[in-house]
Amino acid sequence: MFKPFLAAAMLLAGTALAPAQAADAPYPSKIIRLVVPFAPGGSTDIVARLIAEPLREELGQTVIIENRPGAGGNIGGDIVAKAAPDGYTLLMAAAGQTVINPSLYARMSYDPARDLAAITMIARDHNLMAVNAKLPVKTVKEFIAYAKAHPNDVTFGSPGNGSPAQLGGELLNQTAGLTMRHVPYKGSGPAVADLIAGHITLMIDNMPALWPHVQSGKLRALAVTSEKRASGAPEVPTADEAGLKGYVVTAWKGLMAPANTPRPVIDRLNQAMVKVLARPEIRKRLIEQGAEPVGNTPEQFAQQIKTDTVWWAALVKSTGTKLD
Repeated sequence: MFKPFLAAAMLLAGTALAPAQAADAPYPSKIIRLVVPFAPGGSTDIVARLIAEPLREELGQTVIIENRPGAGGNIGGDIVAKAAPDGYTLLMAAAGQTVINPSLYARMSYDPARDLAAITMIARDHNLMAVNAKLPVKTVKEFIAYAKAHPNDVTFGSPGNGSPAQLGGELLNQTAGLTMRHVPYKGSGPAVADLIAGHITLMIDNMPALWPHVQSGKLRALAVTSEKRASGAPEVPTADEAGLKGYVVTAWKGLMAPANTPRPVIDRLNQAMVKVLARPEIRKRLIEQGAEPVGNTPEQFAQQIKTDTVWWAALVKSTGTKLD
């Protein structure tokens, strides 16, 4: 006569244990959300969509991309910083949003250094210094001479106020003694369109936005602003080689999680991402887009973030650039 009661008790016990058993399931056991803090079509979004499927294959779990643009990447970053630290909400981090914004914005709702955990740097981006192909200059030195001869007419465009592209242009003003005027746009696309149309004179931006138009002959590449030449464009000199000694402006893309994410989860994600970056087809695509695949340890990525934060803070201060 106790069998029905016993069966019900066993059923209740099994129900109570189910959440604990689910919690103990090996990571990952459900869909992973990869937050891209910029609009679709930009370089960060392009890289995120490139790695999402192979990352799914390595982890055995679906990876969905969620674009949450705004405030220079701060909105998407805030979402991840305040998410549960369980490895199911990740950030497709960009250098500007992670290491520049803390110095650039007077107020931020989170601290990237405190509230986000490094997993791995995915790739280093090459920035390209490019002009309209009709401009009568072919080298950096010729451009500087042209800009000094037309002090009121030379402009440089960027995807927006406070972007790495703007700071790169301001650094060029400082380094070469120029007075170029900054013209901000809402994204790289409109800025590139105006560069092609001849409405602005120069852009210093990630290669994926500019390189196709260099190849089509609409724009002319003057230099890459990294320490080494780009593997995907070995014919283009570095800015240093072109005469701007010490001029280096680089960026990167990386994978991050909320702070306090368990180390085994960080390690699992790191291992999977490193395997993705070792795939020949992924490396080839990144190089074609003007990036150099990396795939380092969480500690190495975290140290690079610290170093870059200090470097960009000095540049922000020297240019006097600030955002509310």
